[in-house]
Amino acid sequence: MKEPLARPRAAPSRARPLGGPTPQASRGPAFPIALTVFVGLAATALLLSAPQALAASDAAASAARAAAGDISWGLIGAALATGLSSLGAGFAVARVGTAAVGALAEKPNLFGRVLVIVGLAEGIAIYGLIVSILILNRLG
Repeated sequence: MKEPLARPRAAPSRARPLGGPTPQASRGPAFPIALTVFVGLAATALLLSAPQALAASDAAASAARAAAGDISWGLIGAALATGLSSLGAGFAVARVGTAAVGALAEKPNLFGRVLVIVGLAEGIAIYGLIVSILILNRLG
């Protein structure tokens, strides 16, 4: 009696499940974080070197260096107020925006309410900008 031929085994499928993460998405946000850190360090270096570059003569340079420390910290504070509030607003809008799109897909009549909630998240950046303007006005 003949033995039945064995069926070849199928190779395991590499297809991702529907809605699963793509290979590109599983790497994480390394590049945006590195870019943010680089731009932040470059901006800090520029802020710290700006008062020394503004000093025109040697006599005025010593007085400018004494006052530069106070101005530099004010500029750093203004930069941090704007930058961190914008970063927080970006995260807030990302979270609220995705939830808003999901809610609008189910109930389109919620558009007005969702728009207000997303606007509140964007308001965080405006508050940081106002604080930054107040700091810069205080510096003179």
